[in-house]
Amino acid sequence: MNKEEAKKRIDILKKEINYHRYQYHVLDKLDISDAAFDSLKNELEELELQWPDLVTADSPTQRVGGEPLDKFKKVQHEEPMLSLNDAFGEEEIKAWEERVQKIAPHAKFDYFCELKLDGLAVSLVYKSGTLFRGATRGDGKVGEDITQNLRTIQSIPLLLRCPEEKELAGIGLSSQQVKNIIAAVSGGQIEVRGEAIMTQKVFNELNKKYKKAGRALLANSRNGAAGSLRQLDPKITAQRRLSFYAYALMADLGLNRHEQEHLVMRAMGFPTFTDDNKKYAHFCSDIQEVIKFHSYWAGHRDKLPFGCDGVVVAIDDKALHSKLGVVGKAPRWMQAYKFSGEEATTVVEDIILQIGRTGILTPVAVLRPVSVGGVIVSRATLHNEDEIKRLGLKIGDTVVVQRAGDVIPDILRVFSKMRTGQEKDFLMPRLCPMCGGAVEKRLIGSGQEAKSAGYFCANKNCFAVNRRALSHFVSKPAMNIDGLGPKIIEQLLQEGLIRDAADIYDLTEGDLTPLARFADKSAKNVIESISQSRQVPLARFINALGVLHVGEETARDLANHFGSIEKLSQAKQEDLANIDNIGSVVAQSLVSWFAETKNKKLLARLLKAVKIEKPNIAKKKQIFKEMTFVLTGELASFSRDQAKEIIREHGGDVSSSVSAKTSLVVAGEAPGSKYDKAKKLGVKIISEEEFKELIK
Repeated sequence: MNKEEAKKRIDILKKEINYHRYQYHVLDKLDISDAAFDSLKNELEELELQWPDLVTADSPTQRVGGEPLDKFKKVQHEEPMLSLNDAFGEEEIKAWEERVQKIAPHAKFDYFCELKLDGLAVSLVYKSGTLFRGATRGDGKVGEDITQNLRTIQSIPLLLRCPEEKELAGIGLSSQQVKNIIAAVSGGQIEVRGEAIMTQKVFNELNKKYKKAGRALLANSRNGAAGSLRQLDPKITAQRRLSFYAYALMADLGLNRHEQEHLVMRAMGFPTFTDDNKKYAHFCSDIQEVIKFHSYWAGHRDKLPFGCDGVVVAIDDKALHSKLGVVGKAPRWMQAYKFSGEEATTVVEDIILQIGRTGILTPVAVLRPVSVGGVIVSRATLHNEDEIKRLGLKIGDTVVVQRAGDVIPDILRVFSKMRTGQEKDFLMPRLCPMCGGAVEKRLIGSGQEAKSAGYFCANKNCFAVNRRALSHFVSKPAMNIDGLGPKIIEQLLQEGLIRDAADIYDLTEGDLTPLARFADKSAKNVIESISQSRQVPLARFINALGVLHVGEETARDLANHFGSIEKLSQAKQEDLANIDNIGSVVAQSLVSWFAETKNKKLLARLLKAVKIEKPNIAKKKQIFKEMTFVLTGELASFSRDQAKEIIREHGGDVSSSVSAKTSLVVAGEAPGSKYDKAKKLGVKIISEEEFKELIK
């Protein structure tokens, strides 16, 4: 930007800021958010700093006024650290309640709500009351051992406080529950999960200190906490003065309510939001109380001493937790009810197109990089042509961009009055930008739901579409073929070795060995991985097909409903639309996919190459009814999740810790402390082979 361009931009910014100042202070109208207004002023200040001779006396600025690091030891969590699904607004949180009510139609839901901290999730394992290990969440299954750093946090007890019986009875616990807690604290293993945070006060003090020393400033309090815990020298972490709040007790202590977990953790010496005035957490008897609690803190979050991006809503009755279960990587019984996203203003420098695995062209705004809530944003989704028209967006426009948590940023508003005349309209192309093939417009959905149009590359051999579709086909949630990453897929396409997914099953070692990046061993490994994928569960096979709008969860619902790919392929649209969680849009997409000649041929070839495992829809014999299992060590025949599913299918329950109530402990290779505790308590231990014999 030269001086003349800067002068024009400054003039435009001054006019817009003055307009909104007048709307707010004189007319008492809040035309834009405070965050967006501040973003306009920040841009003006930066330009004036760069061009100080352009500063005038009438300028508004002149008023007086988080993959684990290799250097840390890897830690495998005994129970996965799950993530939460998000809800934005009243409609979405009510829709969540409706979904879980369908699974438990006769249940009366009440809720325990607490503020959702913006920090770093950590796991603390205590043995006989002493802190044994602390770890980060990592990918949910494997984290980083950061025990020495977590020890520096004053609010994390190194030795658990053993509550008195009278104290525990005072929070409504039975004598047996009291005994379980005292026994676990004094001689068992307990895992507590919570959030390590940096308070706003510490964040501000550190940045003031760093600025004075000429050091790089911390972007936000969340990054400050995460960076502090990843310091190799614990002395540096200690200087950052982090805090900790506990939110989950993983030990099986026979508690009935989620709120009780918080009260027990507090009694053990952990800070929780169940403090005496309970202002940061609240028991809610219905969803309207949840909305009221959320609404209050949405309006008062700027008064909070820590970063907070919403409210965590949990169904309080723990008996319902196992019934509702987990979907994907998130529990059904808990939801993150987010606050509205943070906002900033910036300029749309271009609009580009991404091509998805179904051939759909999605417009993406290329933004002048801007910090939104401490995170630099340079892209925003525009969804489709209808969204661009709704916004009235042109290339070159100044816009308000919103970011909410980890959600892809959105453009909320266009400042049309700030245009210079240099802005350009965006038109969807007639030809695919990747292959040059024709682009066609299709309605997405049918009937009343056909409200938006999508643009698709009509070239069935489009390189970009094939690459995306094949990368999805071989991915872990689909056919799970190791060694065929995006670059290898692209190489195989360029060499003409594959054209579609079925061609993968015709590959031989001799095809791969001559290629760059391949040697005899790597070629052999890929072919073995392809061979292993020839037997696949129906749900994963449906997901692998890459049907528009059909992901992992929808594929699982379809597999359980139809039981075979043949029945699914012959289903009528009205039958599909009546299935829970499907609807008419997905139904039409499925019918269209199976009706297409090219897809029929692909499916026929795939069915010759693979063997599909049908889901076990029939109820299994309840041989484990009223039995509780604990799994420890590494199982060879199936994953931990598969073993749990087998136990639950046969009427049993799975616990994360061993107690006198445990029926059986299944021990794999290298069992941990659960094995020792089971021996000490006299709980029966069986091998993996014995477990396999039981389920036969």
